[in-house]
Amino acid sequence: MLKGLAITPPVVGRISIGRVIERNGKRLPEKDDQFTLTSQVQGRDGWLLHPLDEKLRKEAEGHKLRSIPVRFLFNDPGLNLRADYSLFDRTTGRPVCVGNGETCRRMGKDGVATSPCPGPDACAFAQGACKAYARLNVVVGEGGDDALGSFVLRTTSFNTIRTLAARLAYFSAVSGGLLACLPLELKLRGKSTAQSHRAPIYYVDLVVRSGITLEQAITQAKELDEQRRASGFDQAALDEAACMGFANGVFEELDDDVPAVVEEFYPPGAGDTVSEEDATQDLRGRLEAKMARIG
Repeated sequence: MLKGLAITPPVVGRISIGRVIERNGKRLPEKDDQFTLTSQVQGRDGWLLHPLDEKLRKEAEGHKLRSIPVRFLFNDPGLNLRADYSLFDRTTGRPVCVGNGETCRRMGKDGVATSPCPGPDACAFAQGACKAYARLNVVVGEGGDDALGSFVLRTTSFNTIRTLAARLAYFSAVSGGLLACLPLELKLRGKSTAQSHRAPIYYVDLVVRSGITLEQAITQAKELDEQRRASGFDQAALDEAACMGFANGVFEELDDDVPAVVEEFYPPGAGDTVSEEDATQDLRGRLEAKMARIG
């Protein structure tokens, strides 16, 4: 296995609740009020739709696609949803610093170093350009011909990250750790806040599939787990392989994926990265100015 290369779940498509549009010569992200499933191929007008997008829309009978039946690859919630604070360099499109609020891995002149992570609001290095960023891998439906091929939902929404993290932990707990066997669905929900000026904002939730209760879902999960064990399916080994794969690399995102991430979640004008030396000098200058005022 190549060291330094994160081995991530195989991705066959993307799930988004927005798109990138061109406005005044700039490509900018635009939010939507429904899910879209795309392939990993881009055309002139953006990402090409995945065949499952049309299938699910037909099942929605003309309604907007606001729910997607899913299963998870792993029993460990942290393998299905990876969230951290991320800072990208908008010039190269590569990750510069990734942290969890306690420690971070930061790219510098001498390679990657581990540093304290104060979070995006208190980080002098990022200067407001760091965001919470998460990747959720799901199997859409029952997986069809590719049981290990997943769709990835990328998000910088605190509402989505917090909700998905809670749901994954709760579903894992109530099912006795059988998260990968539960029949679930992603659901798009709307809410209004003072910051949104009462306009609805949308976030992703995770619920039991429509038409069944939580108790029925747990019963189905136990039955599926027994069937998999009888066939020789080793879920624990799959989780362990995924854990080792993630740990094999410094940063999860591949160079080919990062430009699209930056374009969608870090639009032009949202702030630029700075060198650690410049950030330190700026922080020192502000502290000296504060001391001068106190003096």
